[in-house]
Amino acid sequence: MNSPTALTQLTNHQIRLASRPTGLPTRANWSFTSEAVAEPGPGGVLVKTLCLSLDPAMRGWMNEGKSYIPPVDIGAVMRAGGVGQVIASQNPAFAVGDYVSAGLDVQEYCLIPEDRIKRSGMFKIDPRLGLTTWLNVLGMPGMTGYFGLMDVGQPKAGETVVVSGAAGAVGQTVGQMAKLKGCRVVGIAGGQAKCDWVVNELGFDACIDYKNGDVRAGLKEHCPKGVDIYFDNVGGDILDLVLAKITRGARIIICGAISQYNNTTPVKGPANYLSLLVNRARMEGIVVFDYADRYPQAVAEMAGYLKAGTMKSREDVVVGLDTFPETLLKLFNGENFGKLVLQVAKD
Repeated sequence: MNSPTALTQLTNHQIRLASRPTGLPTRANWSFTSEAVAEPGPGGVLVKTLCLSLDPAMRGWMNEGKSYIPPVDIGAVMRAGGVGQVIASQNPAFAVGDYVSAGLDVQEYCLIPEDRIKRSGMFKIDPRLGLTTWLNVLGMPGMTGYFGLMDVGQPKAGETVVVSGAAGAVGQTVGQMAKLKGCRVVGIAGGQAKCDWVVNELGFDACIDYKNGDVRAGLKEHCPKGVDIYFDNVGGDILDLVLAKITRGARIIICGAISQYNNTTPVKGPANYLSLLVNRARMEGIVVFDYADRYPQAVAEMAGYLKAGTMKSREDVVVGLDTFPETLLKLFNGENFGKLVLQVAKD
């Protein structure tokens, strides 16, 4: 364990939620604080944060109101998952030098008491697979994609799977898993570069550019027999267009609705929902935390694919904790190419 004297010389810079945003969050919604680093108590661990996962769900966590997880309190350090390295430990399960994944929040150091270790989801990781990979395919987005597709979608070889946000964190896992299970996969993404990447690098059968193309025409061209599974990350008009193309017994997985998160008006629901009735189809939500006890199963399977080279993991890394307010916005304007990660330290 590092000496108490050395630890007390460290300063923890943090970003806290100062106010609840209306529409897109701005720098004014955040406060920048610092405090001395304390040593862990019995059973506790101190982690130096290396990289943080930035996810669309963070926008919902800023809102007050009932959801699948309590909102971040005003004045609290912003919630975020991350990877880091143990620099002090009073817990026999974690040694100094271990690399870990956990809920570290938007700060440079995270002191995790013994009674919070399980709730933080903390576990040791193998850095040889790439630290940022543990925030993508082997992290929360990958777990979301894996269980959303496999448990909710229940893909069968030969079926047509459509995934929106195809070049994003969840979408890239969904598409690759569906191909590995023998499905035809059509992505929807913004921009030719992203569409080319998911087809040429990830092996999707086709990709529709919603920014520069006609999604309705693209679905007609690339899904001539209809859509058996739709993994929805965006909601809005694209959800309605896909609902018009579903087959009998189709499964629609509702993962997110990034097109709606910053609305200042009520969320727009699907106008074509009666297609579910006509086609005896099912629409079901996926909240990844429901599968926490099964994460090792997904990690083991997808780590095997990564090692074999049959699955890829792409991250868009931005450096500097102080860039967090602006970096987070990349998620909502489509700037990120791959899983958005914030590297905390600049060196």
